[in-house]
Amino acid sequence: MNRTSAPVDAPATGAWEGLVTTALLGTDRRTPPGTGPGPAAPVALLEAAAVETVRRRAGLRPARAAERPQPAPEDPRPPLPPAAVRRLALLLADRPGASGGGRRGTAPDLTELLPQWLAAANTRGFAPPPQALPALLDAARGRTDLRPAALEFAGPRALWLARLNPDWRFALRSTPGGNTALQHLEDDDSVRQLWQEGLFAERVALLSVLRSRDPSAARDLLATTWPTERAEDRLMFLDSLRTGLGSDDEPFLEQALADRSRNVRATAAELLSALPGSALAARMAVRAEACVAIDHTQAVQAAGVTEVPGATVATPTIAVEAPHECDPGMERDGVVAKAPAGRGERSWWLGQLVEAAPLGTWSRRLGGRTPREIVALPVTDDWQGELHAAWCRAAVRQRDAEWSRALLGEPSAPEAGGPGAVSLAERAKLLGTLDAAERAEWVAGFIATHGLSEAFQLLGVCAVPWAPPLGRAVVDALNIARDAGSYPWSFSGVMGLAERCLDPSEAGRLDALLAVPDEPENASPGAGGYWAEAFQRLVTTLRLRAAMTEELNTP
Repeated sequence: MNRTSAPVDAPATGAWEGLVTTALLGTDRRTPPGTGPGPAAPVALLEAAAVETVRRRAGLRPARAAERPQPAPEDPRPPLPPAAVRRLALLLADRPGASGGGRRGTAPDLTELLPQWLAAANTRGFAPPPQALPALLDAARGRTDLRPAALEFAGPRALWLARLNPDWRFALRSTPGGNTALQHLEDDDSVRQLWQEGLFAERVALLSVLRSRDPSAARDLLATTWPTERAEDRLMFLDSLRTGLGSDDEPFLEQALADRSRNVRATAAELLSALPGSALAARMAVRAEACVAIDHTQAVQAAGVTEVPGATVATPTIAVEAPHECDPGMERDGVVAKAPAGRGERSWWLGQLVEAAPLGTWSRRLGGRTPREIVALPVTDDWQGELHAAWCRAAVRQRDAEWSRALLGEPSAPEAGGPGAVSLAERAKLLGTLDAAERAEWVAGFIATHGLSEAFQLLGVCAVPWAPPLGRAVVDALNIARDAGSYPWSFSGVMGLAERCLDPSEAGRLDALLAVPDEPENASPGAGGYWAEAFQRLVTTLRLRAAMTEELNTP
């Protein structure tokens, strides 16, 4: 080709869009450029589309003659093994919905395996084959969940291509260092210029990258323009401080508590409450302690015990006295005064105070008891749900595993909600504070007691591949559902998770489940065939995942 690519900021030619429009209208109503009406018009349209398709696949758009682009940078990472190159091509060639709907059959869903393949390739530090980069960028363009892993794998050459093709501009916004200005963070003048003159997306990317490298420098840069930023921009910039949050950020966040924007004040308060040693956390602890205390008298009366010498005293009870007002100090510290529809004001204020108080407050306040002992105490006047829900939010915010265990309770408890968590969403968040092995063990015990119908959301927070006890619990529960003739399509979500998350070494244990089972009289019509098909697909997918790993491990 004698033509070269246009500069990155040049507008797109729109040639492809024009050809598509012509095809939709028909060559009788609109002819391709340079062609008159008549029998030759359809042929000219197809020829022009073929040429434009080659140009698009090459990663370049036609443009007026300009300075030739610089050569693509070298990628120093080792190349993929040949078998893995072929596997990547197959994964990228698959498209969602290619089967045309209906039953999935026994073929693995390759689109769901691509994220796992990319994660494994990134862990091993491989570079992609150059010919795969356009398809890889197209896949990342269509799936935002795929972008971080895909762009990490694609490497510097993908950014080079993205500067030449407007369809892939997202890579420049999504990748740290995708903007050329971000490649010179050691140059203070360049950083200040980009911060003061750059587009909003460029400034957000700059702050995020700088925060991951030097938290103090990022915070100081933000402080230089903080008073003049728009409220919605201040909120986005403040959110970047979650990365590397530490006690050095407290003075800046304390100033943000006086911000004009309520949302900015609330975010600053949330960040400060995640620092148990902050002054805000101490203020919230004082307020929360004034609302929650041990009431021995209430415990005695509730048990019907007369206060006489030698009488046996019942278990102490937690008494709650919710705030009667939301004063200006509370509002400044992030308490939202107006309750949502359907919520009482006092319970709304109480929940916010308890959520923001350091969890270490309660052992001291409630007689030196452990979190598990505190959660087990009765609470007066129906305040238990509100109090425990606030403790759940505090445990997640402060990443406190001991409190999370207390609120989750035993997975085999008769009540599925545990002593503190009252919803699947809360339990999933609490599980996220535990290490991977403990998380898997708890969910396995939950499935053994309560089955799979309640466990789908909990499985989503477990590390992949699932630990053996969890994998066995899921397979056993699916087998029980199959033998009972349960409605099979209601378990399709769990089956999909198992295909992606079950350890491939479990494939051999599943061979006994591939036959079509005898259907009970009350079974759904065709359920046996569906179950056999689903287990066949599960085994095929597990073996494919094992092959993918072996290909990536081949020297």
